[in-house]
Amino acid sequence: MKILVTGAAGFIGFHICKKLIFSDIEVIGLDNVNDYYDVDLKLSRLNELQKIAKLKQINFEFYKVDLIDFHKIGSIFCKSRETNSKISHVIHLAAQAGVRYSLENPTAYIDSNLVGFFNIIEQSKLNKVEHFYYASSSSVYGGNNKLPFEEKDNVDKPISLYAATKKSNELLAHTYSHLFNMPTTGLRFFTVYGPWGRPDMALFKFTRAILNNEPIRVFNQGKMLRDFTFIDDVIQSIFSLLMKNSLDKDLNSKNKPRNSNKFTPYKIFNIGNSKPTKLNDYIIAIENNLGKKAQVILDDMQPGDVEATFADTNLLQKYINFKPNTSIEDGIKKFINWYLEYHYN
Repeated sequence: MKILVTGAAGFIGFHICKKLIFSDIEVIGLDNVNDYYDVDLKLSRLNELQKIAKLKQINFEFYKVDLIDFHKIGSIFCKSRETNSKISHVIHLAAQAGVRYSLENPTAYIDSNLVGFFNIIEQSKLNKVEHFYYASSSSVYGGNNKLPFEEKDNVDKPISLYAATKKSNELLAHTYSHLFNMPTTGLRFFTVYGPWGRPDMALFKFTRAILNNEPIRVFNQGKMLRDFTFIDDVIQSIFSLLMKNSLDKDLNSKNKPRNSNKFTPYKIFNIGNSKPTKLNDYIIAIENNLGKKAQVILDDMQPGDVEATFADTNLLQKYINFKPNTSIEDGIKKFINWYLEYHYN
């Protein structure tokens, strides 16, 4: 097994690469290492992966490449074939992230999340990968009022450009699974947090502001409910899906009829904690771990944002016999410990 991971310098990409390397699996990492947030953090993640790969004596190749470069991506697949170690699976996590930023720079989302997605799934088809995994998002549920969100719910009304691109990814993946019998699995992530996390996410921003005695902006007057999901649970979910699907002979059968929906090898899973937390309680947990109170500025709801997210993960649990369950208290404590060590040691 040799796995191509896009977004390898990103938050989730770094952690899944780390898990794969520790599991003695060869990894090829792709990332354009853009400056959407702190490039030094991305480079630190890559350095950490190189150290682990050297320690484990596992091959980890990294390429700085933008996913809009179709031919460059193809050359990486080609090089892998020439070394008699073909890429067998793709975990596509690279994307332009952020709901609010999509209001400011929509072009970045079209380039990365639509053109980039097409390029990587098309190259995966051309190079006959065994399974294509990709990051979707809880944002596809849009303004749905029914909670918890289930994979079977209607997701035809996204309320942000970011959400629309993720829904488009799911549609394109289904088409490739149906037309080309290529197994695809979509991962609808719910507010992932933890060590090595993104600086544009609430936990990172709130922690930094509180330590620097700066105020934090809390939207919707603090009346937000989020299904915060700890990174270790996310990685265990992805890895368990990878192992389960690699052994699923029916899913990977090459003899199924192509033109029947009954046999389309296409799946989507919610990856969430199933325990929504009030944003105010989240802030209190941060304060407790830092031993400092936050200066809070209450603000209105941001365009494109949703008031509540809540994942139904029964489908995931039945499929891999695992349910994300790390408590907010434990998860925030682990993040704070990492943050203090990374920034102050």
